[in-house]
Amino acid sequence: MKGLLLRLSAVDADAEAAVRVIVCFDELVTHRASLPDLVRSAAALAECPAGLERDGGATLRFGPDGAVPAEPEPDSAVSSAVEPGGRVWLERRSPGPLDDLVLERFAIAARLLAGPGPAVATPHLADPALVELVLGEQAADEDRARALVLLGLAAGKPLRVVAVGTDDGSDPGAAAVALMARGGAPPATRVAVVGDVAAVLLQPREGAGTVVSSLRTALAERARERGATGSVRVGVGDPADGLEARRSWLQARLAERFAVPGAEPVVAHDELGSLTLLAELPPERLRAQPDVRALDDLAATPAGAADVATLEAFCRTGSLRQAALALHRHHSSVAGRLAHVEDALGWRLDDPGDRFRARLALLARRLAARG
Repeated sequence: MKGLLLRLSAVDADAEAAVRVIVCFDELVTHRASLPDLVRSAAALAECPAGLERDGGATLRFGPDGAVPAEPEPDSAVSSAVEPGGRVWLERRSPGPLDDLVLERFAIAARLLAGPGPAVATPHLADPALVELVLGEQAADEDRARALVLLGLAAGKPLRVVAVGTDDGSDPGAAAVALMARGGAPPATRVAVVGDVAAVLLQPREGAGTVVSSLRTALAERARERGATGSVRVGVGDPADGLEARRSWLQARLAERFAVPGAEPVVAHDELGSLTLLAELPPERLRAQPDVRALDDLAATPAGAADVATLEAFCRTGSLRQAALALHRHHSSVAGRLAHVEDALGWRLDDPGDRFRARLALLARRLAARG
C-alpha cells in the first residue's frame, strides 16, 4: 500500500494520477482498511488534512503526516456526502485538480468499509500508440490484431468504443478514468487520450448493450451527489468486432458532438438515426445557416443565453412542464422565456413544423460549435 500512496504532485499526467487515486482507494477497500487508516491515506494522497464524519459515529480527522491537526476544520474545506449519512472532506486553501475524484472515491470507500460491499474494477491506462493503431485508418489487420492482444483485448469479440470530452478544459483522460470506475468498468477496459478526447475501449462481460445505461446511471448518480451537472460529454459507438474498432470510434466521436453536459451527457450513435446526416455538413456551413445565426444573435443578448437554454430544454423534453422540471424553474418563468424566443425568432413553438425547425437549428448550432 505504501507504494500506492505516492503524492499526486509527483505524478505528471492527470489520467495517470486519476488511476492512482482509484487504485489507492480500491486497495484500501479490498484489504478492509480501518476508517482511521482510510482517512490517513486520503490525507497523504491529497497532501492536505482530510476528515470523515458519519451519523452516529465519531469524527475522524488527520493531516498528511498521520497526526490529528491542531487547528479546527477551516471554512474552505470541500466535502462530499457519504450515504446513508455523513460526509468526507479535504482541507486546503484552493482546490487541487483531482480533488473531485479524490472526494468521490474517498466517499465510496467510506461507504463500503462501513459495511460489506464489493470493490469496483479499475480501468487501465493504455499505451496511446497501441490505441491509435487499433483506431487508426492505415493499419493492416494483422497489426490491429497484434495491438489488441497487447492491450489485453480479444480481436474476435464485440467491443464498443467510447469518446469522452470535457467542456471546462479539464483532462479528458482523467474524466474518462473516473467515469469508467464509477460506472463499474469491466476488466477489459482500456483508456487513452487521442487528440482532444479520451478513447475508451470496452469489452463488457454482459454484452455491449449494457454500456450506455451504465454510463448514464453513473453520471446521474454523480450529478445527484455533487448537486452539479458536470462538464463531461460522452459518445458511444456501435458494437463492433475488435478489427472493426475504428468504425465504432468514428461513431463515438460523432455521437460525442451531439452530447450536452448535464442535460444530455451520454449519446449513443445507434440512437441518433438520420440525425447523423447533419454531422456530415461542414461546421462553417452550419454556422452560416440563417436559423443558427439567429440563435447565436439571441444568445449574445443579456438574457439570451438563458432563453436558448430554455428552448433547448423545451425541445428536448417535449413539454413546458417537463422543461421547467429539467431547469428547476417555475413553469411560468419557462413560459415567459419561450414567449420571448418566439418573438425574437418569429417561431410558434406550438406548431410542429416550427418545433422541428427549432430542434434542428439547435442541433446544427451545437455541431458547429464542436467543429
